[in-house]
Amino acid sequence: MNKSRYTSDRLREVLLDGRWVANTNYHAALEHVSREIALHRIGSLNTIAILTFHINYYIAGLLRVLDGGPLDIRDKYSFDMPPVVTDEDWNNLKDKFFADAAQFVEKVASLTDDQLEAPFIDEKYGSCLRNMDAMIEHCYYHLGQIILIRKILENG
Repeated sequence: MNKSRYTSDRLREVLLDGRWVANTNYHAALEHVSREIALHRIGSLNTIAILTFHINYYIAGLLRVLDGGPLDIRDKYSFDMPPVVTDEDWNNLKDKFFADAAQFVEKVASLTDDQLEAPFIDEKYGSCLRNMDAMIEHCYYHLGQIILIRKILENG
């Protein structure tokens, strides 16, 4: 198996349909979450909606780069979620997440090993593969938070 297929399979697992590492994935964890649960804040923790936005901010930004666009994402904006007021707003946020995730996985699958080993935009960012590995780790980190928040809110 080449590196791009291996990497895209790992991304697909955490984002869309895997169960091996965390026994769940973003799609399964978010699919049936209501807007009320998604927006409920526990103390100073981020909400499920904000974490969903946050991960998709990076997915969409990396997808733009892989499509030849600029690296224009900034950490300081990664939690600046637009207001989620209606059920439609929440469903649109989830739908965008799932669509962007699917595109991202397919884009990574289409990369050659040479593209994965090449610098990501600039040498200072390391290789494309290193950035994809970091994204997988980042996804699992926040998936764990989402699962814990859901358990607290749904089980009282």
